[in-house]
Amino acid sequence: MLTIGQLASYAGVTVRAVRHYHDVGLLPEPGRDRSGYRIYDASAIVRLIRIRTLTDAGVPLSRVQQLLDAGPAAFADGVQEIDKDLRAEIRRLQATRVRLARLAAGEQLTLPPSVVGYLDRLRGLGLQERYIELERDGWIMVAARVPDLIDFVIAQKHKDLDNPDMVRFYHLVSDALDWPPDDPRIVEIADVMEKVLIRAVKAGETGDGPFDDAFADLMDTTMLESSPGAKRLMAILEERGWKGWTRIEQVPADRL
Repeated sequence: MLTIGQLASYAGVTVRAVRHYHDVGLLPEPGRDRSGYRIYDASAIVRLIRIRTLTDAGVPLSRVQQLLDAGPAAFADGVQEIDKDLRAEIRRLQATRVRLARLAAGEQLTLPPSVVGYLDRLRGLGLQERYIELERDGWIMVAARVPDLIDFVIAQKHKDLDNPDMVRFYHLVSDALDWPPDDPRIVEIADVMEKVLIRAVKAGETGDGPFDDAFADLMDTTMLESSPGAKRLMAILEERGWKGWTRIEQVPADRL
């Protein structure tokens, strides 16, 4: 007769594992000696070794009981079923790894390819990564708001970047994140932006856009909080007859 420690040693498991198998019903409770200690025989060793072999092979404990009590045919069918489940789990884990890899890439997880390509183009222009991150966060919200239109919007942004004035504007805004409100270069940003806006008006490229008032206000607020000089830039543009940021409109002189 064997003690629990001897049983565990012969089967190559821990005493804690033996007790756990008792708790879940895989290993029947044995008789006890006069002192109340469990005593095991050879059949317990065999069963425990079979349990250990199945668990080492990756069989879930919830399925071990089924296989322990199965005949040869049922055992083979059970193994095939477990293998099928494991292959499905492997596919799930592989998909999870892909998602994690995309998460590590940051932008690709939450943005469509068209926006990722646009951000890469901005990087190619040499803009600061801090500014790229602000653009990225804004486009995450836009893509979620108008998913059916995002590719069209980005195509227009690529077209805008063909304009040297727009490229100049981006460089100025990228560099201006820490400029104080009284920095004279903010006037230069306003000059370049107004030049771009006048060209857009003449080309008939202005309009309400795809955003409702609440979303446009949210995006404008985000822009105003992005740098110390943002409010002054908006104020200069309003003085010149332009209102808004996400949906810029030209305001008639009698409404200023």
